[in-house]
Amino acid sequence: MPTNVLTLTVLVFLPLVGALLIAATPSKAVGLQRGIALVATLAVAWVGMLLCLDFDGSTAAVQFGQTAPWFTLPGGVDVHYRLGMDGISVLLVGLTSILGPIVVLSTWGHIHERVKEFMIWLLVMQTGMLGVFLSLDLILFYVFWETSLIPLYFILGIWGGERRLYATIKFFLYTVAGSLVMLIAAIWLIWTAGTADVMKLIDVAGAMPVDTQLWLFAAFALAFAIKVPVMPFHTWLPDAHTEAPTSGSVILAGVLLKMGTYGLLRFGIAMFPGAALQAAPWMMALGVIGIVYGAFLAMAQTDVKRLIACSSVSHLGYVVLGLFALTEAGLRGSLLQMVNHGLSTGLLFLLIGMIYERRHTRALDQYGGIASVMPFFALFLVFAVLSSVGLPGLNGFVGEYLILLGTWQASPWLAAIAVTGVIFGAVYLLMATRKMLFGPVVHSENRSLSDLNGREIGLMLPIVALCVWIGVQPNAFLDRTDGSLRDVVSRIERARSARTASVEIVPVHRLEIEAR
Repeated sequence: MPTNVLTLTVLVFLPLVGALLIAATPSKAVGLQRGIALVATLAVAWVGMLLCLDFDGSTAAVQFGQTAPWFTLPGGVDVHYRLGMDGISVLLVGLTSILGPIVVLSTWGHIHERVKEFMIWLLVMQTGMLGVFLSLDLILFYVFWETSLIPLYFILGIWGGERRLYATIKFFLYTVAGSLVMLIAAIWLIWTAGTADVMKLIDVAGAMPVDTQLWLFAAFALAFAIKVPVMPFHTWLPDAHTEAPTSGSVILAGVLLKMGTYGLLRFGIAMFPGAALQAAPWMMALGVIGIVYGAFLAMAQTDVKRLIACSSVSHLGYVVLGLFALTEAGLRGSLLQMVNHGLSTGLLFLLIGMIYERRHTRALDQYGGIASVMPFFALFLVFAVLSSVGLPGLNGFVGEYLILLGTWQASPWLAAIAVTGVIFGAVYLLMATRKMLFGPVVHSENRSLSDLNGREIGLMLPIVALCVWIGVQPNAFLDRTDGSLRDVVSRIERARSARTASVEIVPVHRLEIEAR
């Protein structure tokens, strides 16, 4: 099918159309509602896959762009409905599209009440996430950014665990606080630049004085750092993951957290390169602290779902570290690692959700010997763990290697510390795997557990295939980011050259005069 038919508008709003169709169904028509959600997300996956495959990564130019007038702000600033895909967004659009039907299929096992409302919110969330990655108007970006927050608020607050209200309020307050600060900076930037076009703002903001860039960078980076989350804004994440239903955890780890790292790259680094250079040592330090602290935090957990949640703090610390190394290798590795984390950690959350549906406990000491009872579960869990720890040949290895290489070019000491996170990550994940899968079956409840069924195996196979594909042929993914990332690196180098040129060089004869 020609890509001129597969517009980005269709991609973004197909889930919303599905949500409206579900809203029109009777509340008791659960099968119909699940079917509509699955068809809608499968259509999104198909359109997204074709667009990503047709994307040309050799250029930094925006592709498949669409623009239409929206409204005019006071002062004559025109706001547009503007969508486009470039090398910064293409992989994340693909990830969001592919995870949609997988998440819908996973709900068959754990969502049995208020199915209609759940499917509606799930589809609205997918529209919001796709809109964030494809918006090239700052006002439109903010609308989609806030839109994606609302569904998770209800998913966590209605279908979550016992402490869901605490986790929901904490998540909401953290993210809204950061978003409001970003909104103030966005209003000032649009008013000053006279445009809301993201690509024009990148040029205008990059030419601003570094002092001005710094406070704008701080406002944007705060919102994105909370969403990632970067230390010390991480405390909402373990609570949200632990209380969220399985599908909520998968979409939170798989895509929503990547909105923060995407924002740091798109707005923090590309838009304010001078400020990014100034802030890089601090952001890299926070990334390294997150890597090590998140690993130790995970080691201390007895709840396996909370353990995986804490591991995200460590794994996303690598992404932040690679981004602010401000090297081509670091940027490429971080962008790929966003996808890797979404696949590997999403797969882990799916598996923990499946065992929880059978055993109704997440305590590690309630398991043991599961491999002899559930061999297919054990196979997929070991695969997910090896993918997450970065086994060569699987997806996690390539991203981590590029990040560490890029970090070494910027700061060998920080790279040396970050390497320890690879060791710690293997320790806590392999220890948890041993406690769950191996040894004698101590608890009688575990002897009668049923292994994975066809639906559960089928929904995980696409993730497994992508993990292997990225590990074996990473250039198929990295090549699609090259043009845009080279453009970002060139902006960073120009900012570095401008900073060097601004340093006053005192002539020798002047030094002699001052000495006299």
